[in-house]
Amino acid sequence: MPFRAFHRHGFVRVGAVTPRVHLADPMANAQATLKAAHVAAAQGADLLVYPELGLPGYSSEDLHMQEGLLDATEGAIAHLVRESVDLAPVLAVGAALRRNGRLYNCAVMIARGRLLGIVPKSFLPNYREYYEKRWFASGAGLTGLTASVAGYEAPFGTDLLFAADDMADFIFHVEICEDYWAPVPPSTDGALAGALILCNLSASNITVGKSADRHLLAASHSMRCSAAYVYAAAGAGESTNDVAWDGQGMVHELGELLAQAERFPMGAQHVLADVDLTRIRQERLRNGTFNDAAARAGHPEGRFRRIGFTHQPHASTDPLMRPLRRFPFVPNAPEHLDKDCYEAFNIQVHGLIRRFESTPGDRMVIGVSGGLDSTHALVVAAKACDRLGLPRSTILGFTMPGFATGEETRANAWRLMRAMGVEAEEIDIRPAARQMLSDIGHPFAAGEPVYDVTFENVQAGLRTDFLFRLANQRRGFVIGTGDLSEIALGWSTYGVGDQMSHYGVNPGVPKTLIQHLIRWCASTGAFDAETSDVLIDILATEISPELVPADADGKMQSTQDRIGPYALHDFFLYHIARQGQAPSKVAYLALQAWEDASRGGWPPNFPASAQGTYDLPTIRKWLETFLLRFFQTSQFKRTAMPNGPKVSSGGALSPRGDWRAPSDSKATAFLDELAEALASEN
Repeated sequence: MPFRAFHRHGFVRVGAVTPRVHLADPMANAQATLKAAHVAAAQGADLLVYPELGLPGYSSEDLHMQEGLLDATEGAIAHLVRESVDLAPVLAVGAALRRNGRLYNCAVMIARGRLLGIVPKSFLPNYREYYEKRWFASGAGLTGLTASVAGYEAPFGTDLLFAADDMADFIFHVEICEDYWAPVPPSTDGALAGALILCNLSASNITVGKSADRHLLAASHSMRCSAAYVYAAAGAGESTNDVAWDGQGMVHELGELLAQAERFPMGAQHVLADVDLTRIRQERLRNGTFNDAAARAGHPEGRFRRIGFTHQPHASTDPLMRPLRRFPFVPNAPEHLDKDCYEAFNIQVHGLIRRFESTPGDRMVIGVSGGLDSTHALVVAAKACDRLGLPRSTILGFTMPGFATGEETRANAWRLMRAMGVEAEEIDIRPAARQMLSDIGHPFAAGEPVYDVTFENVQAGLRTDFLFRLANQRRGFVIGTGDLSEIALGWSTYGVGDQMSHYGVNPGVPKTLIQHLIRWCASTGAFDAETSDVLIDILATEISPELVPADADGKMQSTQDRIGPYALHDFFLYHIARQGQAPSKVAYLALQAWEDASRGGWPPNFPASAQGTYDLPTIRKWLETFLLRFFQTSQFKRTAMPNGPKVSSGGALSPRGDWRAPSDSKATAFLDELAEALASEN
């Protein structure tokens, strides 16, 4: 498949469909089912889930027992089987079917002219407005059976999984309405047996607040089972004698809502979403509890029949149908961003409080450059002092200008320290740096404009050396300012430089989130107006190590010009370190997220001027940089990193926590995989 085809990267397009029901008219409902299937197929659908008892209509009540309706239902199924030969999506439709002198509420799976299998409902509600035991027998415990429907013989029972022969990971399980309200839904065993997609054909009527209950169940079940959950409820056309219907359709993946349909539609509707099967499989691979649960359940895989089918996936290069955050560490919704910033900030503050309480000494020492990271570290330290009831003069802030320090950042550092009320001093490191460069015979000492890594690291090392000696002298400890993004890239001076501290407050916070944390502090009244004004000004400055003098045009050294945009690097970090995705898939996801600025949302208050795009060659260039730095050249720095709190569920890189890797590994396999996948794009 071409690189831009979503199937190539482990996605399957699933849908919840709610046709308008024609009560007690199975053939009309079969036609409506096919019409919706053709529309969804044109949009690339692979699996469509329809409502419970959708062929006869759920609210047919005692009509379910009528032979005429039952015969018509079987005829409608035969029609669907015949007409599905050229249809790409698998259809999961609801019907009442007879077997062995009993009537069952069933989900019927149909694919490309085959009746794949029939799953009877296990849990029959018989309370409040439900009277299903009046008509149906429970399918619980029925395994290893077959059933004959209109001349088609098919597997029958609650022991069925459906798996595509020609598409890895496309494996699904089906349950019906009440099944997922049970303490242990049948789909739990289905997931433990290998299903990555869980489907629910429902006819749950609507009452006030019930929609939220369904969301809660689908979200929590998809998270607990490390799966996707597709839910389709009955809607328009069902009888409103005593209840009403809202046609709720939704798709969840690992607890996250991917798509939801309009509720209370007047006619037919469907909603589609692309489920990331590779992500689900990777999540199970990482989560040992999932396997332990399977073991505790006696490994249900052995109790299920896996029904294979040929899917013939297409090569659609349409954009992904799913929310895809450009900044995976930063929520798009304002209410979520506010909550996450509150939690992240307080994790940092309380981590520092605990370390300060348990460390000899009574001062906190911070190097304040006027950049994002040191600004946020100072903000955290100031709030820690406030919580401890200590004066902010407990903090010793030092600005240490070097050969390339800009006047703007130096001024911002002083403004911030004064506004914060910390004890502030300035130490010019240039005399000591010149002496060291002279002692080692560096050309710069002789007046030559040589700005190599030695020139840079002499300055970075001296700053850290001063901070440690100041901490010794004044009974304090050094607070590290390096963030998660810098740690991932190894963008720090090892040992004697900014890689080292007594305790770091930012190692769990990526660069893209730090900007929002600072903005949150400024906008929520966490500090006074003067401090907030300085914070806003600092957010507007270029990210720079300020180690190399400005060029002839006055342009300062730019970190992102040198190692790449942090927006992309944080995207790569999340999907590789947290998700374990292949580099080619990460490139594909980055292209989906960044190719078109108008596609998808942006975080709240994100400047319009910064809403840029990246094409595939740019993404590839910086992904190769990330792979080399992350897997090959910088692990030794992470192996020796100081303590600091984990903040995001996206992960951290401490060798004592989320990430453990050898310091002498190679990036070859990762770079080769990316190059091979993109060979056709050159």
